[in-house]
Amino acid sequence: MRLTTMTDYALRLLLYVGQQPERLCTIAEVAEAYGISQAHLMKITHQLGLAGWITTVRGKGGGMRLARPPEQINLGEVVRSIESDFFLVECHADNNTCSITGRCGLTRIFNKALDAFMRELNAHTLADVLPRPPRSRAVAPPAPRRLKAA
Repeated sequence: MRLTTMTDYALRLLLYVGQQPERLCTIAEVAEAYGISQAHLMKITHQLGLAGWITTVRGKGGGMRLARPPEQINLGEVVRSIESDFFLVECHADNNTCSITGRCGLTRIFNKALDAFMRELNAHTLADVLPRPPRSRAVAPPAPRRLKAA
């Protein structure tokens, strides 16, 4: 199974914005950070906003931020809100024309595989995948230098 590029970019955008909770992020900076087209990100930002994952502020000084804490953003729900379908094989689709539908054991196996995939995504939130800030280490002051006797 392969998720669409749109879902990949949506998850990247959420990761970026999730790392900046203290400020609004812009499409331009996310595009630059990941090397993604701003036009693609505008569509994705719109869709994420409609789904309630981010809030957007228009105009000068505008941008986006998470609409809820990362712990409340379920990855399975995000993926389902972006992906248009999960038809792993033709027999899962509405317009199925497969001549062996109903006589093939693959359908059941693919259904179970998709269920396992979605269960795994459902088990995680954005907070689980946000990069951890580096731990600050207490640095001991340098040892005093001893002067050589002349």
